[in-house]
Amino acid sequence: MSDHIDLKQLFLRESEQVEWKENVADPDDVVKTLSAFANDWANLGGGYVVCGAKEAKDQFGFSTLTVVGLTASRLKEVEGRVLTACRDRVSPPITPTVEELRTDDPEHRVLVFIMPASRTAHLFRGRDDSGRHYVRISRETREARNGLLRELLVRKGVTEEWDRRPSTTATVNDLDLLALRDGLQRMNIFQPDRGIDDYLSDTKTLSPFVPPLLYKEPLTGILRPRNFALLLFARNLQAHVPGAFALFSIYGGPDRSEAHAERHELAGTIVEQAKRLIELLDVQSYSSFDKTDRTSPNAVSYPPQALHEAMVNALAHRDYESNEPTRITVFSDRIEISSAGSIPTGISVEEFRTGKATPKWRN
Repeated sequence: MSDHIDLKQLFLRESEQVEWKENVADPDDVVKTLSAFANDWANLGGGYVVCGAKEAKDQFGFSTLTVVGLTASRLKEVEGRVLTACRDRVSPPITPTVEELRTDDPEHRVLVFIMPASRTAHLFRGRDDSGRHYVRISRETREARNGLLRELLVRKGVTEEWDRRPSTTATVNDLDLLALRDGLQRMNIFQPDRGIDDYLSDTKTLSPFVPPLLYKEPLTGILRPRNFALLLFARNLQAHVPGAFALFSIYGGPDRSEAHAERHELAGTIVEQAKRLIELLDVQSYSSFDKTDRTSPNAVSYPPQALHEAMVNALAHRDYESNEPTRITVFSDRIEISSAGSIPTGISVEEFRTGKATPKWRN
């Protein structure tokens, strides 16, 4: 019996942190949610699953708490099945704390599972599947798929970020050594006495914040360039990262209905793409003459610096696991710059549009 948990206080917590189960029709739902709390996507420290209580609406439509409770036999049944599944069907296993709370009815009690956040990513195996990862998004326990799963595994240290991972298809021979030397010189870290081969290492780093350019496979000894090295210095980037190209299109009107459009498909490294895109964007930021404006007859259509920064951000922070290209589209009244990948998790569209979103790193 616990005197430390107050249901009314739990009711006031963030919905991401509390799940209410009135009858517990399926204990698997409890275990899914507990594994989601352990994965701690929202970084809230874990959460609670309350069995025997539910959220309801009062006569005015406001949320209120209704306590139903479980009988002694049902409480023990739910507790046993949930803890067994947490041990046998969650990998790595999880061990929630269990508390019982009194109700106004002496024949019923509320069962609370308390699940702290974990440092690992937990997988729940259902009765008919090989296992899935779950996370808590707002009031929902949701399966982590695609980008959500990748980011969860990165957060938990199960896998490295994409740009730090070694390529499985490229070798050191796929790097352009002239481009590498030029890049090192631009960064003011190239030392002629060392030679270019000295930088092709799986142990030496270019800076304290950057891993080595190469990775040595333990069994074969083959040197594989990391993905960020390919983005910057590959001979043929698109052979290894199919979506790493840019499309620059120009339409004469305000939409894509124009019959004639100018289209540029830009391959090469992201440095080469950026150089070419700067040239194309600079044409769009030309000064136009307005004879009716006596104070400022010459006006820049678009600030070049703003266009350059938006374009570079689109290249640098896009999702390169997506096969969608970076798209820059010029219309008669605007320029649209599209960076492949979904909006970073944790930022809502409303916050983004109002300028209230906090910075989030994609890579």
